Amino acid sequence: MAFTPFLSDISEIDLPQDFTYPFYYSPHPLSLIACQELQDYLKIQTDFKHNFGFDEKDTSLQIGKMFGVLVVKNQSGKLGYLAAFSGKLADENHHKRFVPPVFDLLEKDNFFRIGEVEVNDLTLKIQALESDKTYLQLKANLDSFKQEMDAAVALKKQALKTSKKQRDEKRALAKTTLNEAEQLLLIEQLKTESIREQLQVKDFIREINLKYAEIEGLFLEKEQVILQLKEERANKSSRLQKEIFEQYTFLNQAQKTKSLLAIFEQTVFQTPPAGAGECAAPKLLQYAFLNQLQPICMAEFWWGKSPSSEVRLHGQYYPACRGKCEPILAHMLEGISLEKNPMLEQASVKEIPVVYEDEYLLLINKPPEFLSVPGKELKDSVYERMRLKYPNASGPLLVHRLDMSTSGLLLVAKSEEIYKQLQSQFIRRNVKKSYIALLDGIVDKTEGDISLPLRVDLEDRPKQLVCYEHGKNAYTKYKVLEIKNGKTRIQFFPITGRTHQLRVHAAHHLGLNCPIIGDDLYGTKSERLCLHAQWIQFKHPISKEIVEFSCEPNF
Repeated sequence: MAFTPFLSDISEIDLPQDFTYPFYYSPHPLSLIACQELQDYLKIQTDFKHNFGFDEKDTSLQIGKMFGVLVVKNQSGKLGYLAAFSGKLADENHHKRFVPPVFDLLEKDNFFRIGEVEVNDLTLKIQALESDKTYLQLKANLDSFKQEMDAAVALKKQALKTSKKQRDEKRALAKTTLNEAEQLLLIEQLKTESIREQLQVKDFIREINLKYAEIEGLFLEKEQVILQLKEERANKSSRLQKEIFEQYTFLNQAQKTKSLLAIFEQTVFQTPPAGAGECAAPKLLQYAFLNQLQPICMAEFWWGKSPSSEVRLHGQYYPACRGKCEPILAHMLEGISLEKNPMLEQASVKEIPVVYEDEYLLLINKPPEFLSVPGKELKDSVYERMRLKYPNASGPLLVHRLDMSTSGLLLVAKSEEIYKQLQSQFIRRNVKKSYIALLDGIVDKTEGDISLPLRVDLEDRPKQLVCYEHGKNAYTKYKVLEIKNGKTRIQFFPITGRTHQLRVHAAHHLGLNCPIIGDDLYGTKSERLCLHAQWIQFKHPISKEIVEFSCEPNF
C-alpha cells in the first residue's frame, strides 16, 4: 500500500479546516513535512534511476519531474501521506512508495499496447513506401517536369507578348507608310498571325499537360497507397485515443465515477488534452477514494532541471495545472469543503494615490494586488474607481494596464480623444517606461538585455512560456542598481509589452535566472510582488511637450 506514516512528530500540528484549494495555495505545515520527507527519500533512494539533471556530466536525457503529496487519514484515524509523480518516472508507471496511475498505459498486453504496435506497424509501412526508390524517382520526375513545364509555358506566353508588341509597332508604322488598302491587308495578315500563334501555344500547353498527367498518374498510383495507409493510421489512432480516454475514470468522495471524455465534453476543450489524468493530483485523489482514505491537504513540488520553455525551480511548490487538472479535480473534489480561492480576493484599497493630474489626464500609483480593470469575478479596480471619480468625463480610460500584483504608475485619459492620442504613442513605442524590481538572487552583469519570445501556456493560463516557434518577440533592457543580502535591486526597461514579460525574463534560466521576490507564478509567494512601475515618459497630447514622472516603490 502507498500509505506512508509520518516519520516526523506531527502531534502538535492542527488539521486544516478545509482541503487545499489546488490552483493557488500556501502549503499546510503537514504538507510541508510530507514533502520534506519525500524529498529526503528522493535524495538517497536507489529504487529507480532517473536523470533529474543534477549531474551535468550525465549526457542522458535530463527531465525534471513534478511530485505531489496528499496527507490523508486512514480508517483507523491515523495520519499519513500518499506520494505521486506526474507522467512516467524512469519510463515506468509503478514505483515503490508511489500511488499507481489511474490507468496504466504501459501494462503488458493491454489494448493500448496492442493498438500501439498496430499503429507503429502502419508507420513503418508508410516510411518504407515513402523511402522506396521507385516512389522517390517518380516524385523527383514529377517535380522536375513540373518546373520545366512551368518554365516552358512562361517562355511561350512571353513570346506571345513579344509578338503582339511587334504587331502593334507594325500597325502604327503602317499608318504613315501604307495606303488604306495596304493597311487593311496588313491588319488581316497580322490578325491571322496572332490567331495562329495563340493556337500553337494552346496546343503546346495541352500536349505538355497530357504528358504531365501521364507522369503524375504513375506517381499517384504509389501515392494513393501511402495516403490510404495514413488515413487508416489516423483512424486507428483516433479510435485508440478515444478508448484510452474511456479507460480513465475518476472517483470522488461519494464514489461517483466519471470518464475523462464525460468530464471534458462540458468544457471549451470538449476533447481531453494530451496527458490529462496523468498529473500527480488526480492520481493521489483516485488512490485515496479507492482505499477509503480521507484527504486532508496536498501540495506539489518540482524536482530537478527546469524544462526549456517553462519556469520551474527545483524544490519549489506549484499549483495544479488548470488546462488538464481543473475539470478533473472539479469532479473529484465535489462535496469536499475547500479553502477560499485567494485569486478571488484582492487588497483592500481606500484611496488610489494621484501622482499628477490636469484637465486632460492623470497618473495614479496603483497599489499592489489590485486590478487595473474589472475581472470575471472581481469588479473593484482602478477603472471602476476612476469611472466613479470622474462621472462626467468622456473617459476615463486606462491607456495601459499593470498586472494585478504589480504596483506603480498607470496613465489615465479623461476623454476619448486624449485616450486615442496616448494610445497611438504606446503603439508606436514612443512611450518610455522603467520598472524597479527586487530579485531573489544575484545578477552577474551590471546591465544588459533579454530577448525571449513569449506565448500563453494553453494548459495553465495565465502563465507564459518561452516559445521560439509560436511566441511573440519580447525584449527587455536592464540595469543593476544594488546587490545586498543575496538580493538584486534592478531597473527594467521593457521595449515590448508582453504579458508577464518582466516576470518571465527575470525568472527563466535563459533570462536572469532570478525570479522577482513575491512572484507566485514564477518564483516564491510572499507578502507582495516586488515589481513597481517607477518611471514613465511621453508627449503630452495638448502641450506637445515631453513630460516624465516617477514614483518610487516602498520595497
